Amino acid sequence: MRYLHTMVRVRDLDQSLDFWVGKFGLTETRRFDSEKGRFTLVYLAASKDTEAAVANKAPLLELTYNWDPEDYGSARNFGHLAYEVDDIYAICAKLQAAGVTINRPPRDGHMAFVRSPDLISIELLQKGTPLPPAEPWASMANTGSW
Repeated sequence: MRYLHTMVRVRDLDQSLDFWVGKFGLTETRRFDSEKGRFTLVYLAASKDTEAAVANKAPLLELTYNWDPEDYGSARNFGHLAYEVDDIYAICAKLQAAGVTINRPPRDGHMAFVRSPDLISIELLQKGTPLPPAEPWASMANTGSW
């Protein structure tokens, strides 16, 4: 058995790609449009997984965009995606500068949460040992839910 992908439905493909690729830093590895099924699938990989994802079609995040409008609610029935990062403070600063709300700041130098435009919770985990507490993160309050 091996892990292939996680599928999440998105309401606006352009907005979602702006978040996942433009701000979050994933790479699009392939795309499939189905005229008959009226949907588009876009497969994304984390930078350190891109080579394996292209060669093995895994591990990937699959964005499913249904061409006909659907309401997916608040997406709280989905837990979260988790990504290991080299520097949790740097990625949070990059996301915040791009207009992404840091819902649970990395006060402990170990864990943070953000949400995609489709309200998918994303957990960011510091690779290795936690970084020492640092401002502005150490005293930053939670925002919203994740």
